[in-house]
Amino acid sequence: MALDNYFIYKSLTMKTKIKSFLICTFLLFTMLQFATASGRDFYQIQVFRLNEKTQGARVENYLKNAYLPALHRAGIKTVGVFKPIPSDTTSGKQIIVWLPLTSPDQLDKLQDLLAKDKTYQVAGADFFNAPFDNVPFQRKESILLKAFPDAPTCFIPKFKTKPSERIYELRSYEGPTEFLFRQKVKMFNEGGEIKLFKSLDFNGVFYAAVISGNTMPNLMYLTTFADMTAHDAHWDAFKNHPDWKKLSALDEYKHTVSRIVKILLYPTDYSDF
Repeated sequence: MALDNYFIYKSLTMKTKIKSFLICTFLLFTMLQFATASGRDFYQIQVFRLNEKTQGARVENYLKNAYLPALHRAGIKTVGVFKPIPSDTTSGKQIIVWLPLTSPDQLDKLQDLLAKDKTYQVAGADFFNAPFDNVPFQRKESILLKAFPDAPTCFIPKFKTKPSERIYELRSYEGPTEFLFRQKVKMFNEGGEIKLFKSLDFNGVFYAAVISGNTMPNLMYLTTFADMTAHDAHWDAFKNHPDWKKLSALDEYKHTVSRIVKILLYPTDYSDF
């Protein structure tokens, strides 16, 4: 009887060890997966939609004197603030703010930091406490993105031209279905579209998939140029490149985009780049 109990004990011990090993293996795999994912940036794009010049001035005063300084104090050193170029008559009045993040959790913590930042609260008081009949903006949109594997971190360009002359092109590609959207994402990464952009010096700030926004499924990317002449020359080179012609002709990448939204922007004088 004692011998039977001994074998039962050994059997249970072995099962426990196997179970513990499997659990540890799973946890290690999960941690590795998370570590891999955490090596890719996240981004937030905020869009302030305006209907009059006074609104634009009020939003810019808030961004320049309250929001960006507070973000810098919170550890986000490179913030982009952009407006549509003057000749753009289709995008409407708007101001776009771009933030690089290490994780979505950082965005949540950022809100707490800003709420406790007394300097920020005082500097932005007029903006926060605007009366209902004199609002500083019409609507505010927030978009959360995750960097692509082939462009896991952002790139901050440096130009010698004046900010007002620089061209930042923000593009959004909307997919007709989830599958076709994933095919377009594949085209950027495995297909080599990002590599082609890099080889042609498009100065891409980021290439990323939208994980929360109002036009999903879609991806967005931001390329930058010293001026409009450089912008046009780069896009001509891209469209005529044999690699692009070959890539865009593949059946697996056809009909992957149902709508493209392009906005030509320039950085404000208080933008970090």
